[in-house]
Amino acid sequence: MIDVVITEIGKFLATHSKFIIGVIVNAIIIYVFLRVTDTFTTKFEKKLRERNPDSPLLNLMPVLTRIFKSVVIFMLLAGFLQSFGYNVSSLIAGFGITGLAVGFAAKEAIGNVFGSIGLLADKVYKVGEYISFNGYEGTVEAVNLRSTTIRTLEGFRVNVPNNLLANEEITNVTQANQRRIDISVDIEYGTSNDKIDRACRILTEIAQTDDDIKDGAISFIDSMAPSSIVVRLVAYTHFTAWADVMMVKSRVLRKIIHKYREEGIEFAFPSTSVYMAKNEN
Repeated sequence: MIDVVITEIGKFLATHSKFIIGVIVNAIIIYVFLRVTDTFTTKFEKKLRERNPDSPLLNLMPVLTRIFKSVVIFMLLAGFLQSFGYNVSSLIAGFGITGLAVGFAAKEAIGNVFGSIGLLADKVYKVGEYISFNGYEGTVEAVNLRSTTIRTLEGFRVNVPNNLLANEEITNVTQANQRRIDISVDIEYGTSNDKIDRACRILTEIAQTDDDIKDGAISFIDSMAPSSIVVRLVAYTHFTAWADVMMVKSRVLRKIIHKYREEGIEFAFPSTSVYMAKNEN
């Protein structure tokens, strides 16, 4: 039984040896081509980044590289099949008809490709930048032909189709030059007029003496809530990273708590007043 199998394998190899060798040679050529292309694009991108860091070509490089690889590999395979007598012209025509049908069925995928090109060409964001959109925010880890990979604050990886991102309002936090810090503090209605005024001044003083907050911070009485008077601080910090902004906000809040307690300004908490009617009987 083993002898028969070995004989059949030998006959198959002898009959199709040329084709098998061709497959191996083409596989090696494709592998070498991919390695050379990766090396070339890496060096080209490095030099381009050194000469022109803001070049739009840097954003398009990943997509253009993938398209170039796909086209060259298709041409190599077509040439290989042509050398063995296959009618590549009819094969390409068949691919064209099939591609048309697939195009209608896969319009979402095609939309993702064009969406990624549009996003990169417009320089909406790039790998390593922090963005927010439609309730999501995080760091861009990869921009592919179909989707963009975002690393959220919770550490999750989210793949978002590029055609959806192309139609979204995207905020590029990394490219911002400042972030707003907005703090509201509730104080009791029983607070004296002088202390209400002092509560606003304290907010301004804390912002003005903090090195990480820009000039121009304002404080004011924001509203009269059901159980408190709301004073508010609006300021800006030159930090843009979420963690840094939160640290500045935490430090400001800590100073507010300490100063209010020091000067006897009481914080309000939700409360309800109940009035009991007297029974005349």
